Amino acid sequence: MTIKNWPEGERPRERLLAQGVQSLSDAELLAVFLRTGSAGRSAVDVGRAALAHFGGLNALLAAPPDRFVEIPGLGPAKYAQLQAVAEVARRALQEDVRRDTLLNAPDKVRQYLRLRIGHLQHEVFVALFLDAQNRLLTAEEIFRGTLTQTSVYPREIVKHALRHNAAALIFAHNHPSGVAEPSRADEMLTASLKQALALVDVRVLDHLIVAGNATVSFAERGLI
Repeated sequence: MTIKNWPEGERPRERLLAQGVQSLSDAELLAVFLRTGSAGRSAVDVGRAALAHFGGLNALLAAPPDRFVEIPGLGPAKYAQLQAVAEVARRALQEDVRRDTLLNAPDKVRQYLRLRIGHLQHEVFVALFLDAQNRLLTAEEIFRGTLTQTSVYPREIVKHALRHNAAALIFAHNHPSGVAEPSRADEMLTASLKQALALVDVRVLDHLIVAGNATVSFAERGLI
């Protein structure tokens, strides 16, 4: 039975309109996006199959095109549409972050970082450059690969900070392993960057580790 033949109160789109987007499961949200299923399967069935195949929404968003289309009912057009939706969400959050002082909007910063780097299967190091009022000037990916104290060069971070006329920075990187706990190497790198930036009077406000939907703040842990 296709979704259009379901009772109206059970159809994902109608439930979204009547009860709000929070009322839907991950599979039902994907069904609203997909609109149609495949032979013998509803859009909800396709959504469930995709989530089971990839292990969740983050992994689905990070899937390359050749793996995405392994699921019957998902093709290149759906891949492009889903990536566009994810990028719209990232840009909308970045607009919110730019309007607020980041210390007054920690939840938005975390949401933005989770959307930007939480789903990635490779490690990236991101710097958020802030003005004197702690408003976001720009966000840049500084490094990608296995993070060590020697892979991110303090002098390069200092050059970026001076170029953007930044007064403060927030660092973030992801742990594709799914474990958000900081390592000793993370702590040593943060201390090295803080020391180098202090020489040019630029403050390091925080270093966030993102693993899927989990985040750990160095500032909250007393590590900054």
